[in-house]
Amino acid sequence: MRTSFFRTIEQPSIFKKNLLIWTQQFREIAFLDSNDYPSQYSNYDMVVAVDGLTSLKTDFHNAFDDLKSYQQTTKDWLFGYLAYDLKNDTETLSSANYDGLSFPDLFFFQPKKIFLLKDNHLEVQYLRMCDDEFEEDFQEIQQGNYNPKEMDILKIQQRISKEDYIFKVEKMLEHIHKGDIYEANFCMEFYADDAQIDPLEKFLKLNEISKSPFAVFFKNQHQYLLSASPERYLKKQGETIISQPIKGTSKRFSDVILDEKSKQDLLNNPKERSENVMIVDLVRNDLSRTAQKGSVEVEELCGLYSFLQVHHTISTVVSKLDPEYGPVDVIKTTFPMGSMTGAPKISAMKIIDDLEETKRGLYSGAVGYFTPEGDFDFNVVIRSILYNEKNKYVSFSVGSAITALSIPEDEYEECLLKAKAMHTVLNS
Repeated sequence: MRTSFFRTIEQPSIFKKNLLIWTQQFREIAFLDSNDYPSQYSNYDMVVAVDGLTSLKTDFHNAFDDLKSYQQTTKDWLFGYLAYDLKNDTETLSSANYDGLSFPDLFFFQPKKIFLLKDNHLEVQYLRMCDDEFEEDFQEIQQGNYNPKEMDILKIQQRISKEDYIFKVEKMLEHIHKGDIYEANFCMEFYADDAQIDPLEKFLKLNEISKSPFAVFFKNQHQYLLSASPERYLKKQGETIISQPIKGTSKRFSDVILDEKSKQDLLNNPKERSENVMIVDLVRNDLSRTAQKGSVEVEELCGLYSFLQVHHTISTVVSKLDPEYGPVDVIKTTFPMGSMTGAPKISAMKIIDDLEETKRGLYSGAVGYFTPEGDFDFNVVIRSILYNEKNKYVSFSVGSAITALSIPEDEYEECLLKAKAMHTVLNS
């Protein structure tokens, strides 16, 4: 059982930063920030959880069954992540590529302390074993004392060269022309060995230059995710399921005329639109597996959304959950998300593993939470820095959707565009 406290916050942006600074003392941290990006489906502007009472950590074997049991047993708030390689739990697939990060495939924790912010209204929920700590904690949070650590500049390396990238995309196009797949998301890694960073400092910089609606600072002991994700994977609110895949990207310009032209070029680009439509069809099919008959609808197709770094086209697909299925069933039957795999999904994932050179791990997985009522909200882990403090390994990956209309050199440039924010942060 939890005790709730309520406060009015005069300066939410300052409070959010001070709260994040305060969380750094804990072994487990989940800091989720919408950056006030307008969304009809956002319940909170910020959700924060710290200090696990219980946790679940596992590899992909029977991972979804373990998560279902954990969620049904605790009937409490749970925060955590699903790594891409959970695909190996639901399909006859494997991942033999290099993994420098060594994150568990699945990790969730039941927090002792939760903070929920909407506008300037803060609700705080503490487990009753520690609810006498709230007033002291709240005073500490308001202090906001933080001095970034001095670190060496990192030497960022590229796992796949430009020449190899183009060769591999051409191989993927061969699969498309043969009819093995219609589309696949092909990714490459940037990394640094023997790396030491200040995770909080890097996240604050990444969040400042991105202002994304699904930003995350996540910590599990010495493993960190610093995410500026613009994409929602899946949300459950009552019986309503919402998926919002991103497919279609164009550059931002400081010049208003050039920026408007970039928007229109994106909307009118047949390649960008076709990749979005194909993934919408895949999402519709995935949601139908747990939906009430006839309830799957495309609420918005290829809507244009602008972020600080890029423009994107985003679609919204909704369904009504069949009472026969629970929350984890919906995730299990839709994971990994179509925007990061391709169509047909299983064939695309096999080809991805053959051509990529790094195990994706948490990249292109999902981070989020379950509520005590069984609702949930998860992002897509893209535009993200991953750091294993113990291994001294920093990594970020980027990708693009390969279709029959793809030009390999253009796809490479799109990857560099998506990598820009992480490069900037790590090289500063």
